[in-house]
Amino acid sequence: MFSVKGLVESGSLTVLPSDYVCSTSPTDLVTQHKEEETIPIIDFSQLISSTPVERSKVVQDIGHACKEWGCFMVINHGMREKLSTEMLKASQSFFDISEEEKREYAGRDVFSPVRCGIGFNASMDKGLHWRDYLRAFVHPDFHIPNKPSGFREIAKEYCEAAQELAVELLKGISKSLGLDEDYMNKQMEVEVGTQILNVNLYPPCPKPELAMGLPPHADFGLLTLLVQNEIHGLDVLHKGKWISVNPPPNSFLVFAGIHLEILSNGIYKSSLHRAMVNNSSTRISAVIAYGPPLDMIVSPAKELVSENNHPAFRRSKYREYFELQQSQKIVPRAFLDHVRL
Repeated sequence: MFSVKGLVESGSLTVLPSDYVCSTSPTDLVTQHKEEETIPIIDFSQLISSTPVERSKVVQDIGHACKEWGCFMVINHGMREKLSTEMLKASQSFFDISEEEKREYAGRDVFSPVRCGIGFNASMDKGLHWRDYLRAFVHPDFHIPNKPSGFREIAKEYCEAAQELAVELLKGISKSLGLDEDYMNKQMEVEVGTQILNVNLYPPCPKPELAMGLPPHADFGLLTLLVQNEIHGLDVLHKGKWISVNPPPNSFLVFAGIHLEILSNGIYKSSLHRAMVNNSSTRISAVIAYGPPLDMIVSPAKELVSENNHPAFRRSKYREYFELQQSQKIVPRAFLDHVRL
């Protein structure tokens, strides 16, 4: 079966196939639901405010969130209210096309413009993950399937609107590090950089306590923007505990990426997160990762390195991450260990 969705809808699924049984200890799967553990919320309207006091306060809040959590939620972002909902609905419609049609996009190379499949890296993982995905490079060139009708148009509008949001967030992150607000956008050439869209579908699972949508991992790039439907399942690791993500309506979740951790010389931490599954509802998310051009060298910003604060990571091309990713199973922060000095 080419997809988990197809497996579920085949009518032959009575037990969880052994390939999908997660090897993680059950005690590691416990999710905390404490009210005091709340992911920071950033009011985007204050970040772009003409009032210096408001901007200064929200920049500090962004810095604290990146340092302590590696993620934050964004409200009042100014994007057309129904656009993210339309994007998720259109993405769902892609997974509704036939198995044969989806096979047309079964690229096997990590640099394939469009890929869809199951799990994470099926050729390397010992077990499969309860997840169907569509992955597409959407900038500087826009690659989205033409099927089904209307998907490509909605995805293009969504990606363009999300890019505007990401550029402003990177300005705030730059300022929070004491850098010029355009530092990341200019030094990392984000305007012509690599943007990758990942759409994730997590169908109902007969034994959710034994399976996992995606195991703990940190995102690549400078930052990622995530939007999801109303079904819970995303957890963030904070101070050794898994915290369930419960985003406000019409909000985005922003993750600090591995390459932001490198550029900040370890001041900001990429966030470990995971996707859990359930036995009753389909969860879907759309994630866009923002990074430099593939051949751009990423290293700690020289402004954040001194005689008393040596570089924590070696210089590496952005594409090196993807090459390493293709050659191994998913391992939390493996690339950071690969380039750590």
